[in-house]
Amino acid sequence: MKVDINTKMITLIGTPLGQSFAARMQNAGYEAAGLNMLYFYTEADNEHLADIVNGIRYMNFAGFAVTKPNKVKVLQYLDELDPLCEKMGASNTVVKTPEGKLIGYNTDGIGFYTSITEEGGIKVDQSVFFCFGGGGAGRAICSVLAYNGARKIYITDLYEDCAKELVNDINKNFAPVAEFVPHGDFSKLAACNVIINASGVGMGKTIGQSPVPKEYIQSSQFCFDACYNPDKTQFLMDAEEKGCQILNGLGMSLYQGVAQVELWTGKKGPVEAMRKELMDILEEQKQA
Repeated sequence: MKVDINTKMITLIGTPLGQSFAARMQNAGYEAAGLNMLYFYTEADNEHLADIVNGIRYMNFAGFAVTKPNKVKVLQYLDELDPLCEKMGASNTVVKTPEGKLIGYNTDGIGFYTSITEEGGIKVDQSVFFCFGGGGAGRAICSVLAYNGARKIYITDLYEDCAKELVNDINKNFAPVAEFVPHGDFSKLAACNVIINASGVGMGKTIGQSPVPKEYIQSSQFCFDACYNPDKTQFLMDAEEKGCQILNGLGMSLYQGVAQVELWTGKKGPVEAMRKELMDILEEQKQA
């Protein structure tokens, strides 16, 4: 990849980022599509977010990506929000216009919905969901579920105010289908056919941990984890051991990434090139 004065930059802002495959996936897509762009990482949390976003305004960026824990906080530093992003209350994708405006979007919901319906075969309007995590990823996931007719969504979070706020926002902005569950209360799990881990537990420093004790998982349930590195978190291993159908966040990452490219460039995303790069990374990890 040749970097020159015309190269448009994209950075992913969040922490931790050591597990992320996004840069390789995105850069492979740019190269395949003949785009003069470069994607790289900026590991930072809320403390320095304002300074970083302000700096991007004056640099040669096409936009930037946002991940945990900055997806909600970033909204206050943007000029405009896409209507769906505004309803969700979280952004993972920011487009910098030629005039220098920063416009927030959310492609996490698109990626999740495409993955869980096409790869997982889930019929959202016939399903009851339990979601661990009410932060940025949880917001996108639960919002798109409500938008697409989920029968019921139970939401819990270690930070209970976060979960309560998400429940209120979904019931107000989408449909009255969300219900708060206190942290550590697993009594509603039996009524759900899909369990979602959007809490981040199981990745980074929490590898080996799961948000739900294995005894509460039932073999008839579909279990999804937004994490994809490791490819099987403790939650997914427990669920697989119980006989559940499982799906990690790799497809969600792919499809949301393709949607990001389309927003940043206005061109069709190079799906197959990005998919191939993700598969190559996974194969390399297995052989390591």
